Amino acid sequence: MVSCDSKRIFDEYTSIENNKWDINAPISYQFEVKDTLARRNLFINIRNNSDYEYSNLFLITKMSFPDGNKIIDTLEYDMADKNGVFLGKGFSELKESKLFYKEQILFPNQGSYTLDIFQAMRKGGEVEGINALEGIVNVGFRIEKIN
Repeated sequence: MVSCDSKRIFDEYTSIENNKWDINAPISYQFEVKDTLARRNLFINIRNNSDYEYSNLFLITKMSFPDGNKIIDTLEYDMADKNGVFLGKGFSELKESKLFYKEQILFPNQGSYTLDIFQAMRKGGEVEGINALEGIVNVGFRIEKIN
């Protein structure tokens, strides 16, 4: 049997309780890397509903390597166009966005990696983050082969 998703190496989703992503509740994924010679594309997948009030999304990611090193990134993604129409795919109120996280990367070490994803949204002009970001239904992480 041949899979129709031959690029997939890792693909998992986490449901967000009550569709409100707590600022202090990172989404964590642990995955194994065996091949350090092949380049990979990494994606963060977001499923949101119409309760999501923003046109963008700020995330902080922390990738932990088997050797103890860590890389922390601050990321911003467009979630809606200038008219407020969500960019994600889907025919119902649920939209899915496949967001590039890392493109054509080589993992330097074999072993167990961890990715922690934090929401980092703030209301305009405020220093404090949004404690419960409404409208986020699922957060996912995907690793793909590059053909």
